[in-house]
Formats: sequence, C-alpha cells, structure tokens
Amino acid sequence: MIAFIFPGQGSQKVGMGRALADAHPECRAVFAEADAALGEALSRTCFDGPEASLTLTENTQPAILAVSMAACRLLAARGLQPAFVAGHSLGEYSANVAAGTFAFADALRMVRRRGRYMQEAVPVGTGAMAAILGLDAETVAEACREAAQGEVVSPANLNGGGQVVIAGSSAAVARAGERAKALGARRVIPLAVSAPFHCALMQPAQDRLAPELRALAVADPRVPIVANVDGQPKHRAADAIEALVAQVSAPVRWEAVVRRLASEGVTTYVEVGPGTVLSGLVRKIQRDATVLGLEKPEDLAAFDALAVTRGGGATATPAEA
Repeated sequence: MIAFIFPGQGSQKVGMGRALADAHPECRAVFAEADAALGEALSRTCFDGPEASLTLTENTQPAILAVSMAACRLLAARGLQPAFVAGHSLGEYSANVAAGTFAFADALRMVRRRGRYMQEAVPVGTGAMAAILGLDAETVAEACREAAQGEVVSPANLNGGGQVVIAGSSAAVARAGERAKALGARRVIPLAVSAPFHCALMQPAQDRLAPELRALAVADPRVPIVANVDGQPKHRAADAIEALVAQVSAPVRWEAVVRRLASEGVTTYVEVGPGTVLSGLVRKIQRDATVLGLEKPEDLAAFDALAVTRGGGATATPAEA
C-alpha cells in the first residue's frame, strides 16, 4: 500500500522544480497555474531565487506547495495513486490538494497568508526553534517545563528517531536546550527559522487564519489525510480543515502520523516534493518501509519499476493537483 507524503518548510532550495518543469508539460502547467493564482512569477523564485526571496516565509510556503503539486501531478499522469496522504506542517496543505479537499489555487493563496500571519505573530529575533537529538519526546517536554520560567517553550515537531524540535521564546528555547543536554541529549541544534512555529506564540496567526480556512470551498477528500495534530485519518472535509486550523499552534506529531500509516498497511512512502527530510525520518520510524522521492526527471525510473511490481499501485481514485 502506498502513501504520498509532502514536505514542509525547510526543504526549499533555489532551482527546485526547474528540471521537472523543463522535462514535463504537466509540471510546467502547475507552475503556470501558480503564477496566475498569485499574480506574480512564483516559478521564477523557485527556479532562480534569489535565496533571500525564496526563504521569506510567505514565499517559501507557496513555493514548496507548487513544487510538490508539480511532482504529484506527474505521478498521477503515470498512474501512481496513493491509498493515504500526509504532510509535514505546510505539507499537509499539499496533501489536502492531492486528496481534492480544496483547489490548488486556493491553497496557494492560503499558504501565502499563513506564512505572512506566522511571521507577523512574533517579532523577528524574539522567537526560536532548536532540534534536540537523542532524547525521547517526554524527556524533551520535561526539559521545556523546567526551563520555561514563565515563558513559552514546548515540543513543536515530534519527528521520531530521537529527534524532537522545540519552539518558543528565544531565551526559553536556549534554556531548554541546555537542560536537554543535562538530561542526556546528544546534540542541540539551533534552527535558522524566522519564527517559532507550532507553539503557543502562533495563536495570533491561528486566530487570523481560522476563519479563512473555514470559508474555503471544500469537498470530502478522496483518500484519507493523516493529520499532524493527532495522527488520525481525516475522511471529511470539515475535519481536515479543523486539523489545519489546530496545527498552526499545535505540535506536528510526525512519528504518530507514520506509525498510523504503517498500522493501516502502508509499506511504500513517496516523498512528493523537494528534499529528502521526510524520507530519512520514515526510515528511522518504519525501518522495513520502501521509501522513494521525486525531485528530478531521472527519479521516475524507480516509479516505473514500482508500477510494474505493484500493478500501478492504484489503490484510490487519481490524485489531483
């Protein structure tokens, strides 16, 4: 059984999507749609940068969404269909587009605002994130509680494989990192991010985004979306939307997502979009899984073999970008 998994912020790089667009008309069409939806050349930002523009949160989020949907549409054209979809943070929007919950153009405009609201929720420099390696989630949570001192700091990404990302006020994150080291963390890595995502400091962004998400034109997803907030499959549009609302300030429970997919019988994971971050995490969580990615045209060969081996892998109606 196949699941499509979609990357989130941090997987961007200048040049992403260019090779797919050059080689495949389906992918070029996606970038043309993105440019039209936003009224600007998002494709140029993806292909040519500059990096400073691509890494602005309000540009990064629609850019990753567009690259992911270009790859998704190419896979659909080759007849490869998922039984489940999921995405890491921003990637959950890509998953919803792939499942048909809402339109690609609406998603682009929504994630642009999502990025802007997240950035505006916390002044630059006052929030931070850090990756804690080598501690379990409960011990990291304990470090956060002990280090808070009245400020916000909490687990933000429960990624599995001994990796937990924390987020909050800059000073509190620094204190929690030191406490995590004292509790046995192997490493504490400050992350180069512009805001402390998936913590209580994002509540103002959530409050702004919620009515806009709830106003979207939606349809029940054609395949279940396993949500970040609780690791549970969403079969109804309303539930998928509420999961997106809650995820702004709630932690991303990626390990729970993968374990739920595995419990449903998923054995093959396709990272649809830029980078290999999720592929690495899946390999640590479900060691016997088959993990593939699609970033460039030559990656398609692995999917041709998969289609032959699994009779096309068609376990659901076609994904739609």
